[in-house]
Amino acid sequence: MTSCPALLIAAPASGQGKTTITSALARLHTRQGRKVRVFKCGPDFLDPYWHTLASGAPVYQMDLWMTGEADCRARLYAAAIDADLIIVEGVMGLFDGDPSAADLAERFGLPVLAVVDASAMAGTFGALAFGLQHYQAGVPWAGVLANRVASERHAGMLQRSVRDPAHFMGAVMRNPAMTLPERHLGLTVASEVTDAMDRLDAAADALATTPLGQMSVADLQRWTVDFLPPVDETIIAAALDGKTIAIARDAAFCFIYAANLDTLRALGAELVFFSPLADKALPICDALWIPGGYPELHAESIAANTSLRDSLAAHIKAGKPVWAECGGMMALFETLITVDGQRHAQWGFLAGEVTMHKRLAGLGPQQLCLASGTLRGHTFHYSTTATSLEAATRTTPPNTNPMPDAGEALWIQGSVRASYFHAWFPSSPEAVVELFS
Repeated sequence: MTSCPALLIAAPASGQGKTTITSALARLHTRQGRKVRVFKCGPDFLDPYWHTLASGAPVYQMDLWMTGEADCRARLYAAAIDADLIIVEGVMGLFDGDPSAADLAERFGLPVLAVVDASAMAGTFGALAFGLQHYQAGVPWAGVLANRVASERHAGMLQRSVRDPAHFMGAVMRNPAMTLPERHLGLTVASEVTDAMDRLDAAADALATTPLGQMSVADLQRWTVDFLPPVDETIIAAALDGKTIAIARDAAFCFIYAANLDTLRALGAELVFFSPLADKALPICDALWIPGGYPELHAESIAANTSLRDSLAAHIKAGKPVWAECGGMMALFETLITVDGQRHAQWGFLAGEVTMHKRLAGLGPQQLCLASGTLRGHTFHYSTTATSLEAATRTTPPNTNPMPDAGEALWIQGSVRASYFHAWFPSSPEAVVELFS
């Protein structure tokens, strides 16, 4: 067993500012010389970019279904060995989803700090905090932080509404300088925001004026959690030893779990990265992974890079494996139609077209059953496909018996496998070997 102060930062709903506060707290302690490890509850790709920038350390996802309790336990234990503070950002509202962020907090004894957008409330702030604290038995409680507060007078009203004064962690004023920019899939990737660190520092400076931000290392000990070691260490056979896997990674294809890269390396693969937007050819490789991202924002550039398309065609003609997820799959179709109706020719290795919409077309946990194992993951997309291809199989949501056409299609064309499904590789290393062999 090892111990470390830990917080799960949650909210009553999405859009309350918990990602900003999580990154601000990580940045505040990191720049004071402390080791901070941040985790993200749920399958989100985007928030971890900001947390990685703020903490200077890799950020991993945690979900009692997708990643599994054993994986969560092992990562928390490993982080606690050398960290001064562990922060887990929740997902949606504290009790939303099955399993929820509250379930994760209860399972591992993580004290919950609620971030509440208090811009349009006063006394109700205290009632909301009380409800979040007591709604589900067994959830440890750290306190509540008011966000987007209008004035010191407003902050005083909010503070007086909290029943236990010790649970009021302060008020953060409205400040455009610390706002993290967003677009249709969530936050803008931190690496694309030229003043990203300035925004994080502004948020850290704002948090530094609150009781939460002024806590010393000794003060943080009130939230110390004992973390148990993993029951057993899973040893992965090096089934991809000697294989080189090329991975698309740039502004168009950036939805990559750090744990997926770890799994490929543990399987023995050598990883090389390339940019479908800038590079003229694939690296020398045995297999290819094109992850999700924003091909719709770069459709013209993707279409213009014909030499990369030719290199990809040669790879496929040679029978070398391709695994394409969501945005990576979209670029493999013949045409991509943006929300404004513009049509862009894409790589053309899958017959049909992809159309972007203003509303979500797919969302939720999914699993993909292959011959060698079942991969867990999720789906989250704003587009739909129109194709003459027959789906080789479909993903299924957890613990249900879906209708025949439910779930995401897995398209197979020669050596290409493609789907809207985002896979969590550690859930089945055997299936990962199948994808890349």
